[in-house]
Amino acid sequence: MVEAVLTEKVTVPKLRARKRERGSEPIVMLTAYDTPGARICDAAGVDVILVGDSVANNVLGYTDTLQVDAATMAHHVAAVGRAAPRALVVGDMPWLSYHLSQQDTVRNAAALVRAGAEAVKLEGGRQRLAMIEALSGAEIPVMGHLGLTPQSVHVMGGYKVQAKEQAAAELLLADAKALAASGCFAIVLEGVPDVVAAQVTAAVDVPTIGIGAGPACDGQVLVFHDLLGLNEGKPPKFVRPYAQLSQVAAAAVRAWAADVRAGAFPSDAETYHA
Repeated sequence: MVEAVLTEKVTVPKLRARKRERGSEPIVMLTAYDTPGARICDAAGVDVILVGDSVANNVLGYTDTLQVDAATMAHHVAAVGRAAPRALVVGDMPWLSYHLSQQDTVRNAAALVRAGAEAVKLEGGRQRLAMIEALSGAEIPVMGHLGLTPQSVHVMGGYKVQAKEQAAAELLLADAKALAASGCFAIVLEGVPDVVAAQVTAAVDVPTIGIGAGPACDGQVLVFHDLLGLNEGKPPKFVRPYAQLSQVAAAAVRAWAADVRAGAFPSDAETYHA
């Protein structure tokens, strides 16, 4: 029974219907940026693979997500798509790829779809409605993203929890309702108080997926490298590392380097003979 569920392809209509209040199981979403990462996510049975613009921070060494463009995102979406995952593949639309015009937005989203995305994600509330409607008109499914939106880091003055005050919470709720009405099939809620996320989740008929938004959302998302302990420094409060793979990997490389220096690698079994 479980195996049948885990082998069935996740699609946008199936995901859109998954509200916990209707008895659905919580949605599991994880980022991946390449074929091996996508294979790991899919083998673990995640529902959604987000090819996030967080590739900038976690893979490419930048300090924020503003440094990647549509071509970079298409490159990583294609790498994930080649894994042919059961999970739904969502491609992040990077900064300035959906801000200038509806035509530009559709063109950039189409590049991600051609690369392998089955839906796209963009940040922002009611100021993005025209772009969301243009994408929906082009038959491109859209996932919304509210709260702490990393592409707005300079406007927000840093990566800070949003909607802590009543007025800001009411604006976020209004934005969520507008996104759902405009055609978004799901909404990511990032860095908002748990009570606000609960109110939004109850108010919209599409699933919410939380990251730093408490347990009331219809699903949860984390960054691959945070989950596996591959990043340096202290992780954000909302991250629970389930492994410390950077330490495991460093230990493996040290062991190999020691064998090379001692003349123990390669052995006869690892050597081709005439």
